Amino acid sequence: MSSSLVATNVSEAAPVLRALALEKTYAPLVAGGVGLRLFHDLSLEVAAGEMVAVVGESGAGKSSLLHLLAALDRPTAGEVWCGETNVTRLNARQAGEYRNREIGYVWQFHYLLPEFTALENVAMPLLSRGDRRGQALEEAARWLQRVGLGDRGEHRSGELSGGEQQRLSIARALITKPKLLLADEPTGDLDGATAERVFELLQELHRENALASVLVTHNLEFAGRCDRVLRLKDGRLAVA
Repeated sequence: MSSSLVATNVSEAAPVLRALALEKTYAPLVAGGVGLRLFHDLSLEVAAGEMVAVVGESGAGKSSLLHLLAALDRPTAGEVWCGETNVTRLNARQAGEYRNREIGYVWQFHYLLPEFTALENVAMPLLSRGDRRGQALEEAARWLQRVGLGDRGEHRSGELSGGEQQRLSIARALITKPKLLLADEPTGDLDGATAERVFELLQELHRENALASVLVTHNLEFAGRCDRVLRLKDGRLAVA
C-alpha cells in the first residue's frame, strides 16, 4: 500500500484533501553533488471528519509534506488538491488566499506577534483579508472563549504560558473556518499534562468543525488516538 493511494474508509464523500503521486527533489548544494529526493510517488486522501496522524523518523520529511499540502512549497512532480482547487497551480497571491480561506495551520512554535494582544493575534487572519475590525475582534473573542482564554484577551503573548500560547495559536488557525487543519508537532514543546490538554482540545475542535486534519507527531500515544496512523519512510506513506 506504500506506493498506492493511502485512502480513508471513514466517508464515501469526495475527500477534502488529495495528494497525488507527489515527488520532491532538492538540487545538490554544490556543483557535482548529489541531490536529495525526499518524496517519491507519495499519495494521500483525507476526508472531512477524519484525523490522520503522520509519524516517522526525524528527517523523513514530515514537515516538508505539510508545506506541500499548504502551498508553502511546490512539489517537483504530482498534484495537491483541496476540494476542487488544484493547489499546485496557484501563484503566490492565490496560494496566500488559499491558506487564509481553506487551511488552519498549527506550528510547533506558536509564531504569535508579541506586539499585539491575544485578541488581536487571533483576529489577525480576518483582519489581513480585509474584514471589519469590530467584526474580526468579536469573532476572535468568541474563539478565545472556546479555547479557555476568554479572560486573557488583553494579554501579550509573552505573558501567557506555553500551553496558553498554543491554545491561542489553535484559535488563530481556526477562526477562518477552514476545511483542512494541518498541525506540525503541536504538542512537541509542552510538558506531558499540558500536551494532553492541547491534544484533547485539537480533537474536540476537529470533531466540532468536521475538519479534515493531518497531524504530524512524534507522540505515538497521541497518534494512536487518531483515525489513521501513516508512517513516512523512504519517501512514501504506508499504514503504520
